[in-house]
Formats: sequence, structure tokens, C-alpha cells
Amino acid sequence: MKINICLLYGGKSAEHEVSLQTAKAVIKALDTNKFAIHPIFISNEGNWIKGPELLGPIENVKELEFRNEGEEVGPNALSTRLAPEQKGSYDVVFPLLHGPNGEDGTVQGMLELLNIPYVGNGVLASSAGMDKVIMKNLFAQAGLDQVKYESFIRSTWNSDPERAYDQVETEIGYPCFVKPANLGSSVGISKCENRKELAEAFVEAFKYDRKIIVEEGVTAREIEVGVLGNDFPECSVAGEIVPKKGFYDYEAKYSDGDTSLVIPADIPEEQYKEITRMAIKAFKALDCSGLARADFFVTKEGRIIINEVNTMPGFTPYSMFPLLWKHTGVEYSELIERLVQLALKRYEEKQSIIYTV
Repeated sequence: MKINICLLYGGKSAEHEVSLQTAKAVIKALDTNKFAIHPIFISNEGNWIKGPELLGPIENVKELEFRNEGEEVGPNALSTRLAPEQKGSYDVVFPLLHGPNGEDGTVQGMLELLNIPYVGNGVLASSAGMDKVIMKNLFAQAGLDQVKYESFIRSTWNSDPERAYDQVETEIGYPCFVKPANLGSSVGISKCENRKELAEAFVEAFKYDRKIIVEEGVTAREIEVGVLGNDFPECSVAGEIVPKKGFYDYEAKYSDGDTSLVIPADIPEEQYKEITRMAIKAFKALDCSGLARADFFVTKEGRIIINEVNTMPGFTPYSMFPLLWKHTGVEYSELIERLVQLALKRYEEKQSIIYTV
């Protein structure tokens, strides 16, 4: 029997296009002899549109936008019967959603209520991993080394912007990075060298979120590892990102390929061991499950600083996560299958929990 897998992609998020690229790559990787692929496209407006079962790879992401020929459904479609000849609903759901309204625990909470197995992190890890401020607070509690950071909400900044800029200059200084707290894929991020750039960066970041974070800029190498597992996670080889311009922005990640990914990273064995130790500690601090990508800075003095954990890393051709595992010996198709099995195992474990007394 094939596993009925539902792919959720698109989404009401600034990372909508990234999600489409991820879906295209995952569909290509799935073995149709093992999986029956059922796509559900979520439009920019938040409409759910179910497409026909996919029998093979697609050539263009536009083929995944079932705006005219698809069936408009709601989240309850995930728990309804697929067809009279098939048993039950989907065996597993794979949320290929990046950013708010997908990677932040909202969809994960819905799937929990529907009691359907799903790939990836649960509600807590997804929401905490999405919010950079909460994530960094948890890392601090776990004793993980980080850069200095400050956070601001839009209403406070609106009432006294100069005070916010003064706080950044006093507590952090330049250079610094300004980011929306709840967004990924480097959307809305600016590097600042002076107050004029800082003010412009605040305006830009607040377009995408009501809360932003300002982080100390450091001169360091950018090292990443993939983490895979549930209660006993393991790490991939390390990779290094070498941007050809200022930093690893949206275009470098998904469009122009204006960056170099060095896998495996040329780092000493003792640094790799410490990075993997910290990655697993961060994974557990957020109560992650399934997958995550942990990002670090390594200074020339050898200081290892955790930057962030991404609870739904991309699967596009330019993405680091699948490349890390490929170099570790786990091919793309096997990676997908392992994620599905981890999801089913976690679901089975949850079914043993007693909810009544």
C-alpha cells in the first residue's frame, strides 16, 4: 500500500514563492511507487485549493497553483475520506510552508486538533523557532553563546523612534542587523553602519512584523549543520556559506545563486564537535522534532556563536539542508522518507498518552 501524503504549500506569507519552490523540489524527490502525492495549494489570500493527485514531477511552479481547475476546500479536508476505495484520510501531512501562517505553529496546532500525523516540528518548537526573540531567550536560558540583541515593538518605536535608536547604539553599536522577529529567508533584513541606515532598516523590518530584533554584527564565518531526529537527533556534516556580497540575503538564497556553499566546511574536528553539541542542545531547548537547521558564527579567534535554528529549512536547489545530508550520505529521497517515518513514529507515541483520569 502506498503512503497517502498530503503536501501543504504556498501560504499567506512573504515566503509564499519560496514555499512553491520547496514543493516542486519535494515532489520531484518523492518515489511515486511508495507515495500517493495529494497537493493542497494555499493562496496568498489564505484560500485552500486541492489539486489532483500528482503522478510525477512538475516542470513549473505555476502548475501547483490550482486557482481555476482545483477544488476549493478548508482545513477539514485533511481529515475527510480521500475516496470510497481508500481507507481513512491522509496517512501523513507534509507542511511545506515557510514563515508566518505555516512555519509558526498555526498549521501544526490545526493538525494536532485533527489528530493527523505531520512532518516536522510541533506547535511549541515551530512558534518559538519562528520568533527570533523568544528563540534567543530560550537559547540564553540553555547557556548557548549568542551575539548581543535587543527587541522592539512597532507601537513603542512609533511613540519615540529616537529612543529606540539610542538604545541600539548604546547596547549594541555598529555594525548591526535589523530583522523582523517572525520571518525567515532573510526577508526584511538590513545591515546598518550608521543611524540613517538604522532608521531606514526599522521602517523596512516593521513592514513584515509588529516586533523586530536588532543583533550585533560580528566578523565571522557562517557555519550550518542539519539536525534530524526526534528524541535522539543526529547532525549532518557542517557547511559554510560564503556570500559574495554583504550577507546571505533573499536573492542569494533563492534567485541569483550569488553565494558559495562549501560542504563539508573546512573546520577543525574539535570545532565541528562543539557545533554539533550546541546544535543538539538548541534542538532540545526548543523541543524540536523531525528536522532543523542550526546556524552558527565562528570567529577567527575560534568563538562559536549560535545564530538561529530554522524549523522548516527550504528544499530548493539552492538550499543548504538537503545538501548537507547528501554529503552526509543521505540522498534527497531517503531524507524525505526518514522525515515521514519520524512523523509517524512521533504520532504513534502521542497516541499512547492518556488524556483522562
